[in-house]
Amino acid sequence: MPPKNRTSLRPPPMRRTATPLPGMNSTRSVLPAEIISTILDYLPIRDLMSFARVSHRLQEMAYDDSRWVGKLAAMGLWNEAEARARFDDAMRRRREREAARRAEEESRFAAKRASKASTVFDVVEEEKKAAAEAERRKTMAAEAEKRRTVDLVSGGAAPRAVIRDKAGLLTVLKGVRSQRGFARQEFGRIYGALAPLYFDVVKAQTHTDPEVFRIFRDPEEQAAMLSQLRVFSECDTAVGWYERSERLKAMMGLFENAALREFEGGYEADDIDGRMKRYAHVLISLNGGVACIQLFVQKHPVLYEKESLGNPLDCFDKPTAGEFSLEPSKEFFRKLGEILKEQAGIVDRVFPPTVNVMLPFLERVAEDVISDYTTPIVDEAHERDTEQYLKAVVGLYKQSLDFAASLAGAKGSGDTWRQDAVAVMVRVFDQHVDLYLQEELDYFRKTCEAEVDEWDKKIKEQDTAAESFFMSNVSNREADKRDFLSSFKKVILAPVSVIPSAFTSFPGVTAAPKAPLAAPTAHPHPEGSPYAVDNHRISVLSTATDDSLSLKRSSTLSVASSNPRASSPAPPPTTELAAKAAIMNSRLEGIRTLFSLEIALSLVQHAKRSLERAAHFARTGGQTGEEAREQCECIFTTLLTLLGTRHVKAGFDTAVEHLSAYNPREVATHSPDAGVAPLITFLELVSVGDLIQQMVDVFYEQELVAPRLTDRNDFLNPAAKEKKRFEQMLDERVAAGLNVGIDVLISEVEHVFATTQQPTDFNTALQLPGAPAPAPSASASDLGPSATATQIVALVSSHTSLLVGATDKTILEVFNQEVGLRLFTSITKHIKRQRISVDGAIRLIADVNTYAAYISTLKIKSLGPYYAALKELAQIYLIDPGHARQMAAVIADGERFGGIFRVEEVYEYAARREDWFRVRKEVERAMYGFGCCVM
Repeated sequence: MPPKNRTSLRPPPMRRTATPLPGMNSTRSVLPAEIISTILDYLPIRDLMSFARVSHRLQEMAYDDSRWVGKLAAMGLWNEAEARARFDDAMRRRREREAARRAEEESRFAAKRASKASTVFDVVEEEKKAAAEAERRKTMAAEAEKRRTVDLVSGGAAPRAVIRDKAGLLTVLKGVRSQRGFARQEFGRIYGALAPLYFDVVKAQTHTDPEVFRIFRDPEEQAAMLSQLRVFSECDTAVGWYERSERLKAMMGLFENAALREFEGGYEADDIDGRMKRYAHVLISLNGGVACIQLFVQKHPVLYEKESLGNPLDCFDKPTAGEFSLEPSKEFFRKLGEILKEQAGIVDRVFPPTVNVMLPFLERVAEDVISDYTTPIVDEAHERDTEQYLKAVVGLYKQSLDFAASLAGAKGSGDTWRQDAVAVMVRVFDQHVDLYLQEELDYFRKTCEAEVDEWDKKIKEQDTAAESFFMSNVSNREADKRDFLSSFKKVILAPVSVIPSAFTSFPGVTAAPKAPLAAPTAHPHPEGSPYAVDNHRISVLSTATDDSLSLKRSSTLSVASSNPRASSPAPPPTTELAAKAAIMNSRLEGIRTLFSLEIALSLVQHAKRSLERAAHFARTGGQTGEEAREQCECIFTTLLTLLGTRHVKAGFDTAVEHLSAYNPREVATHSPDAGVAPLITFLELVSVGDLIQQMVDVFYEQELVAPRLTDRNDFLNPAAKEKKRFEQMLDERVAAGLNVGIDVLISEVEHVFATTQQPTDFNTALQLPGAPAPAPSASASDLGPSATATQIVALVSSHTSLLVGATDKTILEVFNQEVGLRLFTSITKHIKRQRISVDGAIRLIADVNTYAAYISTLKIKSLGPYYAALKELAQIYLIDPGHARQMAAVIADGERFGGIFRVEEVYEYAARREDWFRVRKEVERAMYGFGCCVM
């Protein structure tokens, strides 16, 4: 018997299924969701709706709100700000409803607790509440799952019905709302209204086939509908969208051409308020009216009859030949302004206020009329003269800006009409700006260079004339000398018989008596003094010295005289040495003419005129304004280069060179009131330099900083850098000149010491040959400073006071400090050259106190110890010869002099005592122990 069939424990074999296709009921999709979403973007709307019926998941993807928001945004109908405002308003109303519900529940609960008959807990009532809450939550979850968004409106707002009437079709796009969660419904309304007409238009073969032209008969309605269809075509992303868009554009082009013909007919018939106005509104409703505005602008007679406005060449040679006038151009802009004013009235009658027609019209007029008028004027002026060219460009530019500011716009010109009109005029001159700015800079540079060169040439001619004048007599003497040598040679070569003998006298000829030698000129120096100067040389130099050496500083502006060398010394010197001395004096006097305040003022005026012209372009802004500002900075830097390097720096260098050649011992007279004439002149030159610097500062602030042509706080700005370089150069030149000036001043001080200090001033016991004996009480009664000390203090103080207010405070302090130190050195040297008695020490102490009192007025603390030590030094000469040990103690006390003088130096000064040879042995014995010996 066969065995029974037993159930197999092995599982049945698996069935292999085919790969599921899209749309099949499968647990997982074959394509990623991103690719499927991208495919949906390119599906037609009908296919997209069919795709949404396949499954719930694909329906969610098809009904995604962001997809329909994108289509509305493609048509320009989605307003994100409006959508956000609606969302915020819905959330606010929802919060209010929730708060009202909670308040109602709390009031009901409170009422139940207040009721005594109510039970504590009702099971039936609680079950009803729980069921109602569960049903409410289930409904809300179903709605959320269906839309995948938050239900923002209570009760679920129903979608609006599709528009079918004509009036609604014309305004379908204007009624679109931007509301999140309802973008698909809004797009459905638009699609239901416009899609049939859109596909009908793109399938039409002729302009009579579209249904839109049968439904709407008025041109205004047809234009509005075609405009909506053009907007609707922006959301068409399905296959064939480009062909459909081109067909729609072709149909709109046919309609536009027909409307343009009607508009042109109205223009030619001057039917402003009829056909022109009607079809202008039709074309603007169709596509903005660009073609209509272009036709309106091109047909205006001003573009073809511009010769009636004026001839550009009338600006030249009127009223006289060679002159340039902007009156004809002013008349041109006046006539053109009247035409544009009339045109603005026509624009307001024809076009709606939503369209700006005046701006395109002004742009065309500026390009074809204004540019054609101004360009010949600018070119002709450039060929004739550079200055005329600069005035022509700036004058025409200013007139054009005034013309733009005077224009009255139409109703549709907007609030920015003035700025737009100015921008149009600026574009007219863009072609001239680059050349003008370069020519402006070149003209300014050439003009200033010519003026500086003329000044230099004038100064050189004056120097040459003065040198020729001073050397004229010397050259005649040299010629006489050559004639004499020639005659002498002939006499030497003549026969001996012709030459008369020295012992032979001719009859009738008597020898002339020998003229006596001229008496020597009185001179303060004793014979044999190292400072004695040849009397004949002094007399010659005094003849050649000009009266202007006694110059005083009366006015700073007087230094800038244009003819400072009008007075010439007369008669000219007769020797070469005297002539050279006179030339040196003339050059020292001419220091004040090496640079002029008038030249600086003239250069600044030229720069001001150039900046005023270029500043008109700098105010326009943009690239043109930036280039103009950079050129204004270049003009300022050029001014400082010419004024500083070419004029002021060269003048200071020459002044320092002439000042270095000054030698007080070659000057015949030294007036106490005149001071060191060349140094006074140089200090006045420093005052002029300070005035020039202040003038540059004021010019920089008013002409560049105030109009915002440059930024003073930008340390990399070329104008600011050049200004600092100019100030640094001026300080360096002044410092170099003052250094040489100090040398000249100290040389004059030493000369005054050598020529005016009498040997008897400090040594009353000295009896000069031929001099009367001093009175017994003269030294005791006269306790004041010597005349030499008073003169030196007056000399130094008069020169240091000239710098007050003329230069920087730091430079002034350094100058005074150096003068004080150098004066201290000169005084100590002078003391070493004197013989000082005990009675004369009183006069020396008075002199030293006079010097110290003057130094204290300078208020420089570092100089105080030097003159305090000098006071202590003068006390050595007052010690009686009988107190040699006390004298030695003073000499050996190093702390007494504050480290200014060493013991060896004090010993050298003590050796200038008149009785030193009598007290020397006692002093040295007290100091060093000399004279002691051990037997």
